[in-house]
Amino acid sequence: MRRLGFCVALALAATAVACGGGGGGGGEDGAPARVFVSMGTAPPGGTFFVFGSALAEVMNEFGAGFGWNTTAEATSGSQENIRRLASGELDFALSNAAITYFAVRGTEGWDQAYPMRTVMTLAPNVALWITPADSGVEAMADLRGERVGVGVAGAGFEYFIRPLLGAHGITYDDFDPVNATQSGAVDLLADGSAAAVFVGGAIPNPAITQASASQDIHFIPFDETAKQGLIDEYLFFRPATIPADTYRGQTEAFEGLDVGSMHLITSANADEDLVYNVTKTLYENAASVVERHGAGRAIVAANVVRDSGTEFHPGAIRFYQEIGIWP
Repeated sequence: MRRLGFCVALALAATAVACGGGGGGGGEDGAPARVFVSMGTAPPGGTFFVFGSALAEVMNEFGAGFGWNTTAEATSGSQENIRRLASGELDFALSNAAITYFAVRGTEGWDQAYPMRTVMTLAPNVALWITPADSGVEAMADLRGERVGVGVAGAGFEYFIRPLLGAHGITYDDFDPVNATQSGAVDLLADGSAAAVFVGGAIPNPAITQASASQDIHFIPFDETAKQGLIDEYLFFRPATIPADTYRGQTEAFEGLDVGSMHLITSANADEDLVYNVTKTLYENAASVVERHGAGRAIVAANVVRDSGTEFHPGAIRFYQEIGIWP
């Protein structure tokens, strides 16, 4: 019996070390318990993967006192991240705010309401349709009957493209949708395989830079009434300006849309102290994030607490209240 009791005690001690909550508790030697933290991103090569890797690096560098061992995991993107957060396979993840918006409500094709919470709102996703200047596509209505690039299949672009089209009285049935990566979309324009393509991301967008370098392009404008209607109806849509001279041949500012900012999310049942410490670490070391990826410039007081339609986690709220930026 004594031997059995000793084995049980060892098993309990091992479990306690393996399940640290990120609060910095340590073992008998004073070292923090090892805490394995997973960060869901997107396929390698995209902004999500690179930026998620930057966040993981900063958490490891400045979270030594919590024993964090953070790994940025390549995934298929927002939709997979949300499902894996809900199942407990991930601790944190990047997502597009438009996709999370519908996931937490269980609408627009989601099979249930997923209990996601925002940790911080990050860089805007400024997106629009571009077309060769001589294509004859001048306005949104001109997309009808054309081959149009609508992003990568399964990436979730439809969660913001469908409302955007709908506001202009257009559906996917009105044109021939073509799936492609952003770099692939540029190739579609170059060889005439598509009349227009939907591209977006942080400004400047590499795909638009590439497209404008090889040909004269036209930004298809949004109808102002339709644009304002989207902003009024959905929290993830908001105005966004592409400054003049951002791209070759762009002589005037373009009044576009943020169609769903990148944001850092976690599950509603994530440990409050862990979320608090992650929020604090990333916010206080934003300069180190910027050194790794320019999108880190969005980690500022005016932006991180911006409501994009997904409730914030109590751990994040506690930190933002402490520093006086919670609205």
